[in-house]
Formats: sequence, structure tokens, C-alpha cells
Amino acid sequence: MLKDIVLNTIKKYNLIENGDKIVLGVSGGPDSISMLNILNELKNEEIFKFEIVVAHINHGIRENANIDEKFVLDFCQTRGIECYILNTNIKELSKKEGRGLEETGRIVRYNFFDEILEKTNSNKIAIAHNENDSVETIMMNIIRGSGLSGLKGIEAQNSKYIRPLIEAKREEIENYCETENLNPRHDESNDENIYTRNKLRNIAIPYIKNELNPNIIDTIMRLSDIVKDDINYLSLQTKNAYENMHLKENFSKENVYNDEKEAKIILDLKKFNSENKAIQKRVILYAINELFGTTKGIEKIHIEDIIKLCNNNIGNKFLTPNKKTKIVIKNKKIYIERSV
Repeated sequence: MLKDIVLNTIKKYNLIENGDKIVLGVSGGPDSISMLNILNELKNEEIFKFEIVVAHINHGIRENANIDEKFVLDFCQTRGIECYILNTNIKELSKKEGRGLEETGRIVRYNFFDEILEKTNSNKIAIAHNENDSVETIMMNIIRGSGLSGLKGIEAQNSKYIRPLIEAKREEIENYCETENLNPRHDESNDENIYTRNKLRNIAIPYIKNELNPNIIDTIMRLSDIVKDDINYLSLQTKNAYENMHLKENFSKENVYNDEKEAKIILDLKKFNSENKAIQKRVILYAINELFGTTKGIEKIHIEDIIKLCNNNIGNKFLTPNKKTKIVIKNKKIYIERSV
């Protein structure tokens, strides 16, 4: 039963705690309306003492968008659930900002969720991603040439975002909607095989199920679980290696970038070169993230160049893989700095 799956997922990942107030992103489709119905029941059963509010976005794209909006409003009103609506025009906004429809829609969606989070003094945002969504994400990452982290799929929790349906299959959700007579809305854009995700969902995965592996969803989720364990281990080893080779030096006040953060990170070159390449890659990314709070702009080719630079150290050298980062090798040390 879907409700049991959701409850087990909540407990397994500690997604909901007493006192939480959660913004639910609800489109009106099977996934989000099931999540809303189940969390509303759990709230009323007082298994956990938490509150919910709903956020719905009318993107102004589909002909039935206004019907979807009314459906979500009516669903909430009959159950006494607070509901917030955003009306926007994603097509116009997409042209104005020079972004694709999908990217623009995602930015608007999450900005609105954050706005309602703050407005209602909530502390979490629930998204209705399911197990099939996670598998599609993994397959998309493989097609794009992802590293190990891309095989994790969608996490049950990422900061303030929680996904109570992430261990439920799409078929289980659809069956639940039918059993509970929820009559969810259908987004006809999901039937259009224009985007990569829809092609995977409507063409590739059904073909694999019919011709190669009927249990492909479970198979890829097993892969995801294995990868998560490996990544957790590698992350621990990376942190230990970084701390072992990190050289702390005193910096004058004017050289400090923000508050008490370091203006640069210095690593012991000999210790770095003694590590396995897999750890070297991760240490570089770890150090850059420590310095900037992100690794955006750093690609595989940059990491490979930095490692080559360290392994073939001759005199002073530097490399600027993006506009922000400078790598300097001197005095048997690796300096990772903010490029001026």
C-alpha cells in the first residue's frame, strides 16, 4: 500500500519531525496529489505532529492549466488546507531571460516554494518525485556522461527538500489514486516526446522492460544503492586525505575573503601525489568547494590538468580552470587561490 511505503520512507530517512511545517509542491497530477492526500492523513492521525501548506503554480502554458489550478484549490478547500497559487507566463519569461522552458519553469517553481516557505514560517519543502523519476534521472546522467555521483539518482532529502514518494513506483501511485478516487489531473505535455526525460519515460524504458529486463526500475535502483554506499566511503576517505595534506597558514586580515574564511587553501604536494588518482580528483573538488562553496565551472578536463600539473611539478606554474580559481605549484605546495 502506498501510504505504508511513504510512511516507511519518512521513518527511514527521518524526513518529518515533530514541529515541522511543510510546503507541498502540488501540480494536481497523480504524484503530488497522492503525496498531499497521504501527508494530510498522516498529519491528522498525529503519527507526527506537523503542519502542511500547499503551493501550486499555473505556468500559463497548457490549455488546462486553469482547470488544474481550480482542482488543486478545491481539493485543499474541502480538506481545510492552506493553498497558495502563483500565476505566471513561463513562455514569455523564458524568452525575456533567454532560457529554455524547462529551466525557466524550474527556477520559477523553486523560487515560489522558497517564497511560501518564508511567508508561512515553514522549514521544509516536499517534492513529489518518485522511484521512476529517480531512474530516469540516472539514465539521463549516463547519457550525458556522468561520473559516479550522477548514478545516485534523486535523494530522499536534500537540505530543506524532502521527497516522501521517492521509494514508490509510478504504477503504485496510479493504483493508489484509483483506489482512493482522487481523480488527479493529467499533464498532456508528459506525452510529448520532445524532451529527453519524456523519451526515456515513454519510449526507452518501456522498450527495455519489454525486450531486455522487465525489472529495469528495480535493477537501476539497486545500482543506485550500491553507488551511494561507495560514494559515502569515498567521501570519508577524501575528507581524511584532505585533512592530512591541508597546510594551514596565518593570513593577514586584508587577505581574508569573507569573515574568517581562508583566502586560499594550501596542500602538501608530496602527500597529494602519493594518493590514488580517484582521491586526488575528489580532494581538488573538496578544496575548491571549501574555498568557494561550489565547484560550478570546474569540469573533468580541468581536474585532469590540475593533477597533471601536480604530478609533473617543475618550478612555479598556474592554471585557471575558470575565472575564479588559480592553481599555483611552488615550494612543494599546491596553492588553490581566488583569481584576482
